[in-house]
Amino acid sequence: MNEVNKEKKEESQFYPVIKSKLENLFREKYKDRTHELHLEITANSKFGNKLKSKISSGKDIIFTFLKSASPDITGFIDIKDDYSNSGFIVLEFKKDEIKLDDIYQARKYGELLEARYAFLVSLHQIPEELRRLSKTVYALLSLPAYRTLTLVSFDEGNNIFLEWYPENPFVKK
Repeated sequence: MNEVNKEKKEESQFYPVIKSKLENLFREKYKDRTHELHLEITANSKFGNKLKSKISSGKDIIFTFLKSASPDITGFIDIKDDYSNSGFIVLEFKKDEIKLDDIYQARKYGELLEARYAFLVSLHQIPEELRRLSKTVYALLSLPAYRTLTLVSFDEGNNIFLEWYPENPFVKK
């Protein structure tokens, strides 16, 4: 897709394909160990009952803050006998090149939901300046519980995730 057509498309038009591709990656990685996987498009600040049910009592106060702004895609994964890799998933999408403010926006969602997986996806390459900054400001991509915000570039023409930074969580270590 050329740059002109990319600019004409609304961000929301990208959500279904990105959601589907992300679901496929989780299913491929965890295969039959996946007890439950659920993703919703939540850019409109509307969360389904299935997603709401995963928020523990007392933590539902976070919805007060997510009413005005929420992740574009939110969900959870439960993996059989693997609590450390189970948890919330948040994804923020940008048509444009990722900026520093976008990182803080995605981190906010990851922190509020105590996400196990947090992604910031763009149709552009990951800027070298942000890569370098993350090596200087170590906490830039950090989330609580030793988790990380992952920057991702998505090739809309081929419907594939191209690059992952600092690492691809779907590749076995």
